[in-house]
Amino acid sequence: MSEAGVMRLYEYQGKQIFMRYGIRVPEGEVVTSPEKAGEIASRLGDVVLKAQVLTGGRGKAGAVKFASSPEEAQRMAEELFCMQPGGERVEKVLVEQRLNIRRELYAGITIDRGEGKPVVMLSPEGGVEIESVAERSPEKIFSRHVDPFVGFYPYMARELAAELHPEPEVFGEVAGVLLRLYRIFEEKDAQLVEINPLAVTDEGVIAADAKVVIDEDALFRQDFGVKGRGLPYVELEGSIGCVVNGAGLAMATMDTLKHLGGEPANFLDIGGGAGEEVMREALLKVASHPGVRVVFINILGGITRCDEIARGIIGASRSIDLPLVVRFRGTNEEEGAALLREAGIEVEKDMIKAARLAIEMSRRR
Repeated sequence: MSEAGVMRLYEYQGKQIFMRYGIRVPEGEVVTSPEKAGEIASRLGDVVLKAQVLTGGRGKAGAVKFASSPEEAQRMAEELFCMQPGGERVEKVLVEQRLNIRRELYAGITIDRGEGKPVVMLSPEGGVEIESVAERSPEKIFSRHVDPFVGFYPYMARELAAELHPEPEVFGEVAGVLLRLYRIFEEKDAQLVEINPLAVTDEGVIAADAKVVIDEDALFRQDFGVKGRGLPYVELEGSIGCVVNGAGLAMATMDTLKHLGGEPANFLDIGGGAGEEVMREALLKVASHPGVRVVFINILGGITRCDEIARGIIGASRSIDLPLVVRFRGTNEEEGAALLREAGIEVEKDMIKAARLAIEMSRRR
């Protein structure tokens, strides 16, 4: 979700980035139904269920729950999906293995506007807002400013980690997390990267939470979830996911939805000549947006072949639980439409009719 110059990522999105950079996170999965939460709990055992919303204070609002059986997990998930913490509807729930935490730390990096530099922070007071710690016990926040032209080196991370006086086996892991966090901060054009709490367990140091805020002006060179394809993607606040080929058609699609009373959830241009794999990845990316209730796929086939796009849609549809509306015109449109109809997916030739159908479906859910 974007706001005033930044894009805030959901916890599960932040943890996906953490995993790619080698930071350990609890085993788990994002679900869109209570039944799926029960399935995950049957595999993981004791679990924690977290509503995926961008408002703070989820725990105090009752949007974080614990379950020790699949039946209890399903019941807890049902409650979460009925909640609106901070006025934000819960569309997705993260179900994770419950950690046996010995100690909670805080680790984060942000920009110190006064110094004009990134500042790396570490505290033994994890699990509470860092602002509260700063006000109550400022001596418990250890920090180091980083010259962006020099970088953050291993010895700097070790010096900061040593301030916690951790057990020897934890010391190296904490320093390693700080180094990886700085790489994320730098490479993802972040304004804030935070782990609160950074959990010390018998299995090692694990990121029990994730907060990542990206500079919106840098989104053009970032790629959140479309596997390095460089596809332009901008997340919005609507309920209709959009997958379109061509920037002009993508803008026209969004304008049409708005004109007819719908709200697009994103801008995504898969480009000319996109094939089955690109379509599959793009659809999975759009479906990961917690606010999306229906996906509108608008394809004008030229170099792009509608039958290849159809195969990508069918492949991705097995992994998502959202209705799809497809509009095909152009190269191999009849072949592509036949494949989709056989798979039970709506297909239209007329863009206005398809847009109206997508809006209607978004209002039903």
